Amino acid sequence: MVVTLTYYQLNNQRMRVVLLLLASCYFYMSFVPLYILVLGGIILIDYFAGLKIADSLGKSRKSWLILSIVANLSVLLVFKYFNFFLGILEPLVHGISPETEMPFLSILLPLGLSFHTFQAMSYTIEVYRGNQAPEKDFLTYALYVMFYPQLVAGPIERPGHFLPQLRKFQEYDRDAVREGLSRMIWGFFKKVVIADRLAMMVDYCYNHSSTLSSISLIVGAVFYSFQIYCDFSGYCDIGIGAARVMGIRLVENFNEPYRARSMNEFWTRWHISLSTWFRDYVYIPLGGNRLGEKRRMLNVILVFLLSGLWHGANWTFVIWGGLYGLIAAFLSAKKYNSKNQSFIRNVFFSLLSFSTVTLLWIFFRSPTLSESFLYLGRIFSWTNGPLNVGLNINEIWVSFLLIVILLFRERFIKSFRINNRWIYTSYFLVMIVVCYMLGVFNENQFIYFQF
Repeated sequence: MVVTLTYYQLNNQRMRVVLLLLASCYFYMSFVPLYILVLGGIILIDYFAGLKIADSLGKSRKSWLILSIVANLSVLLVFKYFNFFLGILEPLVHGISPETEMPFLSILLPLGLSFHTFQAMSYTIEVYRGNQAPEKDFLTYALYVMFYPQLVAGPIERPGHFLPQLRKFQEYDRDAVREGLSRMIWGFFKKVVIADRLAMMVDYCYNHSSTLSSISLIVGAVFYSFQIYCDFSGYCDIGIGAARVMGIRLVENFNEPYRARSMNEFWTRWHISLSTWFRDYVYIPLGGNRLGEKRRMLNVILVFLLSGLWHGANWTFVIWGGLYGLIAAFLSAKKYNSKNQSFIRNVFFSLLSFSTVTLLWIFFRSPTLSESFLYLGRIFSWTNGPLNVGLNINEIWVSFLLIVILLFRERFIKSFRINNRWIYTSYFLVMIVVCYMLGVFNENQFIYFQF
């Protein structure tokens, strides 16, 4: 609030950029202050790489692009994947030399590392392709990477959409402020009222999967589908809303993903900024669908494997991404089309898609592959027993009711405007009271902060 109020008191865009950059630095340093040096180093490299790419010709341009990409991926490798790859090599090394100690690193993952590195890479790639003029103002470019509403969990912005907004002086717009605040309070509702309530039952199911009945584990898996959606999209709503209050529009990251009628359609609705990033910067450069059906299927599988690895250095994420890749490649190969179907068929395919997504989320949520297979095995062995998810039956029904409210709100009331100031103020205060009365405040971190 202090930042936003100060933002509108400043009549100079340069000072606004400085204010937002300082606020972003403070926000980022509240986690591990020293990591600001890592982020700052990458920003410096990419900023100068962009200038050099624009000023160079021939192989020199490509060299500067490679430098930028290598710098970003090196940071990811060290902080996120170094121990994972060492773990893969460890059995081989110990087979040759049992006494060898593997140099595992004991470091925390920088907040939102995968998000801001991908956003930074999109800048230098677009400059290299000639789609984006290099940003000559260093502070504006640094803010492009560090803008605090979306710094740690997206959406992943593109320079052509985001940089012009950072250069423009945004006049105060009452409608934009109201729109942003409404989006933020809805995001808080999804996080503290729905996601964190479901988290208690989901955690119980995953912590006791070896003893619970199949129906309990199915309910836990369904609840996790909505927990991760409300948690992640809730953060995006808060970030998009905070930016909108300042007159800035961030890209949408979700579009009712659980209404998807196929797995391919699901990925056009879920984490849209990441899906389109992989499409534009990995799938199409690999050849997309231009090199024949077998190559296209291979490209699809590779993209999903990389997407799984992007989410975390764990075999559970690799398997999760690989299974998505196989399904997406198969459905596309069969020329599956979910459009122009009857209502009954659409409902059936939506339920089928949701069920498949829910089962695959089990790999995403489980800490190890063995635990994910245990969870799946207990479901499909149909173990009898009472419904037990750690809370009483009333809490379960309240959770289902909240899910129905969520689906209804996002299907039929995607955006609404209340022009009357008093009605709007009343609505906003009621939402605050609802969040306070029904919210679960147990300091649950946003799930996607870990990526």
